[in-house]
Amino acid sequence: MMNMTALETELPHAGPDHPKVKFGKVGVLLANLGTPDDYTYWPMRRYLGEFLSDKRVIDYSPFIWQPLLQLIILTKRPFSSGAAYKSIWNHEAGESPLMTITKDQTAKITDAMKAKYGDRIEVDFCMRYGNPSTKSKVRQMIERGCDKIVFFPLYPHYAGATSATANDQFFRALMEEKWQPSARTIPAYFENPAYIDALAQSVERSYAQLEKKPDILVCSYHGVPKRYLMEGDPYHCQCQKTTRLLKERLGWADTEICTTFQSKFGPEEWLKPYTVEEVARLAEEDGKKNIAVIAPAFSADCIETLEEINEEIKESFEEAGGEHFTYIPCLNDDDAHINALCGVIDDNLKGWI
Repeated sequence: MMNMTALETELPHAGPDHPKVKFGKVGVLLANLGTPDDYTYWPMRRYLGEFLSDKRVIDYSPFIWQPLLQLIILTKRPFSSGAAYKSIWNHEAGESPLMTITKDQTAKITDAMKAKYGDRIEVDFCMRYGNPSTKSKVRQMIERGCDKIVFFPLYPHYAGATSATANDQFFRALMEEKWQPSARTIPAYFENPAYIDALAQSVERSYAQLEKKPDILVCSYHGVPKRYLMEGDPYHCQCQKTTRLLKERLGWADTEICTTFQSKFGPEEWLKPYTVEEVARLAEEDGKKNIAVIAPAFSADCIETLEEINEEIKESFEEAGGEHFTYIPCLNDDDAHINALCGVIDDNLKGWI
């Protein structure tokens, strides 16, 4: 076996005046959406400004969108979004739940990779928006001797506004490197059997703790404009397949599970049915007074699950006559989820280690 320490220290046959260059390791860089540094006005404005200026997220003409964003939206939205973040903030750690959970996921994946591959693997995480930035983490990995990097957007389903923009940012970071590492991006894992099984286990555990089985399980995915589907984005189809595979794994009938989409933003039509409307319809028209909601598109609980689902969508259901609302948490750092993610990483390390 090669002496990895020597490889990581300097280039062979380099002269005494040659700069020290580390190489020989493989980096695994996890990527999540992002989080503001704080829920107060200016950190929220910086975060929202970066997020809502991404053309993968909002693809309107900047000549129309940017004045609206800078002069109207970013003067008001930081207050309302900040209040929402404050309601779910991890005050003890001084960070958002998404940051806390992503750190926990990274720690467990690091331990698993180290147990299997030793010191040959460097695991870290970055955020598409906010800190730690993708650029800073790519730089750190190269400085640690990673001449190969596996980039892993933590989105089970591909969408231009999630996986693609994360990859875009990764490639931008690579563009600034003198010695650019070899790179792989991990594709969507929405139909991975271990991921589906982890979802099913989380449902089974939650149902086992309830006195009565819910009338229906609502699989609420983050929405995107319907136009994106018509332009070729596969996100809608992948979400539908995850629901079907979960139903089959649980051994349920079609009437026991459904697919909805949340977080609509702006005037145009988004993927339907909208979760906030569908849960009310289930209570009012279908008489389903006891429902459970799960968010399979999120690898970690965040503002869209802890605040939107567990507060706004729950309120819509109860105002329509619903009686029992159960939110099933995201997979987060659950061991079955970590094992599934590690299996995906192992598949994408083949030939490199």
